[in-house]
Amino acid sequence: MTDTILYRRSGHVAELTLNKPEKHNSLGQEELEAIQGYLREVEADRDVRVLVVTGAGEKTFCAGAALNELGAGKISGDHFQATTDMLAHLPIPTIASLNGNVFGGGVELALSCDFRIGIEGSRMRVPAAAIGLCYPISGINRFVERLGVNLAKRILVASEQFSAQAMLEIGFVDHLVAPSERVEKTQELAQHIAGLAPLAVRAMKEILQQAAGAGIDPEAASVLSHRCLESDDLQEGFAAQREKRAPDFTGS
Repeated sequence: MTDTILYRRSGHVAELTLNKPEKHNSLGQEELEAIQGYLREVEADRDVRVLVVTGAGEKTFCAGAALNELGAGKISGDHFQATTDMLAHLPIPTIASLNGNVFGGGVELALSCDFRIGIEGSRMRVPAAAIGLCYPISGINRFVERLGVNLAKRILVASEQFSAQAMLEIGFVDHLVAPSERVEKTQELAQHIAGLAPLAVRAMKEILQQAAGAGIDPEAASVLSHRCLESDDLQEGFAAQREKRAPDFTGS
């Protein structure tokens, strides 16, 4: 697709890398289309149980939409939102491994993942209000769903800058590590989740997302729950407990 977005899979863990460090890993039309293509590939591949999203370089995870293309009308906020929506709605767990600062739409890209690992010394800010932009509506909704309305106001309305420690305190990042420890921590978390029962993980992610949005659909949630109760994975989990060994889940 493009060398500015890289994709690889190792076992049950896939990794998507924003590879434009000289432009702070900003996303133009080419990058957004490539990400959407890879996300479709991930969703279709039942062997992928976890997706890691990270950036190349040591300065910035992502600076959001490429402002030169946004200003020239080559891309729109809707195009960016379509990408973050696809990421947020993936049925498998996702981890944002933040290799540096997080700016603009890059903050929402990280929020679209289920877990975030940040590094000491990094910063986070959404400067939309400082340049005269109203952040896209679905993006505002994601900030409120993930962080609450008061924090969303601090981030969007006040365009406040947050230090790495503040990101941890407000719950934007789940783990804060030294830069040298980020890759190891990311792999540790990814491999741990990949070793869990896929059907149960997918079911609970779906139900939790319903709870955070319009509310749980009891009928749909019941179907997901019963699928787990009737699965081979549940029997394997019980057997592993009895035999004091690690389970070998197949997702069936």
